[in-house]
Amino acid sequence: MERPGQGEALAVWAMWGAVSLAVLVTYTWVDTDELYNVSREGLGGGIGRSVVLFNFPIAFVAVATTIVAVAALPMRAWLLAAPAIASCALVPFVVDEDDLDVRPANAIPALGVLVALALTIVAARRAGISFAPRRRGDVARVVIAIVVVVVSLPWITAALGFYFPGDFFMGEELGREDDGTLLAAVHLGHHHGTDGALLVLTALLLSRVHLPQRWLRLALTGYLGLMLAYGAVNMAQDFWLEQIVKRGWTEAEIPHALLPGFRPIWAVIVALAVLSAVALAREGRPQAPASYSTP
Repeated sequence: MERPGQGEALAVWAMWGAVSLAVLVTYTWVDTDELYNVSREGLGGGIGRSVVLFNFPIAFVAVATTIVAVAALPMRAWLLAAPAIASCALVPFVVDEDDLDVRPANAIPALGVLVALALTIVAARRAGISFAPRRRGDVARVVIAIVVVVVSLPWITAALGFYFPGDFFMGEELGREDDGTLLAAVHLGHHHGTDGALLVLTALLLSRVHLPQRWLRLALTGYLGLMLAYGAVNMAQDFWLEQIVKRGWTEAEIPHALLPGFRPIWAVIVALAVLSAVALAREGRPQAPASYSTP
């Protein structure tokens, strides 16, 4: 049976590893008053915020990389993969957006993430680190990725501990939050818009992988369709709030969509997820061979 190379999965882990390192460093030295919903300072604060990042959104990513990994491993790999996925599914119960300090319960999804990473490494040893051959949608992937990176520029610098220079993006301009506190338009540290952008990039990368097992391929396609839609909506929501609403151009906000619920914004996410999954599935179909007429 064909074993899918783990090049895309390793690239995803490298991307999130770099983000985790940036969070560790920034939350270690930046004052908590300039960050968001954290109270612990110093190295302990940096490590704690990194662990929470391992919960959300990296645990979301770990489920997808686990599916890619087990496609290249024997069935017994599910003895580790299934508990890892189950522990990652606990994130909504152990992460509180309003309090991002680490708690003991955060260790459970973080452990699942480490198991998922180990499975990717083992799969890479068996199947190699090659990337999938060129796909029909790769040009669109590159264009989307460029747009995502440009939109993310103020978040990238904020994650590194400084405001984006110049006046093109809102940054250190102070504004009053709903609770009356003053906060920069783009606070220093990690943003959920960053999470959304990185989830989009993750889905673009992993959707290139072709899994030989049909049931795994369908599961991955549906999951990545949801990841793409969820990431895009949260990226758009954060960007709209910080760069449009906070400039005073409009008071209309995109509703928060971090947590699932029976709300119109989640109807939008579900619809986009279905469209994304269908588009990814159609891309995966083999092209019909060209027909030739005999003279």
